[in-house]
Amino acid sequence: MTTSLSDLAGNLKEVPWKAFFENQAVQAMIYVHFCGSWGHYTCLSWLPTYFSEELNLNLTEAAWVSILPPLASVFVTGVASQFADNLIANGVETTKVRKLCQTIAFLSPAVCMTLSSVDLGLAPWEVVGILTGGLALSSFALSGLYCTHQDISPEYASILLGITNTVGAVPGIVGVALTGYLLDLTHSWSLSLFAPSIFFYLTGTVVWLAFASSKPQNFSERD
Repeated sequence: MTTSLSDLAGNLKEVPWKAFFENQAVQAMIYVHFCGSWGHYTCLSWLPTYFSEELNLNLTEAAWVSILPPLASVFVTGVASQFADNLIANGVETTKVRKLCQTIAFLSPAVCMTLSSVDLGLAPWEVVGILTGGLALSSFALSGLYCTHQDISPEYASILLGITNTVGAVPGIVGVALTGYLLDLTHSWSLSLFAPSIFFYLTGTVVWLAFASSKPQNFSERD
């Protein structure tokens, strides 16, 4: 046991941590993972209440419609993977494919949340359909951000995912609590639930398009 811990400590010292955090592509991955998680965790936690209180669905209806986005995501995931693989197989640069997929993953829910935030006179089930579609399309991130760790460094892909996923877990704590605080303060679902998510989706898209890369990185040489 002691030997195993010593080996682990030695291996961790050999990891080029500094090179990771100085790399623009990794920095983009960290921020974009945070942005995507903000929308995911806040909606996962607060949509049932939104459906019940804002759309006046009863608890049974709110519970049932809350599972629609995850169910739709199962279908979208299959479409997204085939879409990305076909583009790469046809000679499209991997970085362009990752940027396109992640842009779809972020702009789709941003647009749908914007439509749900303004008073268009839509019926509750139409709002449910719009949000379901937008959140389902966010699964395109599985062919965007979540492939990039492996693209840039197969050797350190697991560590890179651990880094971005750790930062991505923060909205599950801070974002969920802040949404509740803003809701108590403003009594507005648009300002408390949708506006922050839209902000992170849009800024995440800008950062991703500007700095993301799937070109292999040799971190060991840079450290």
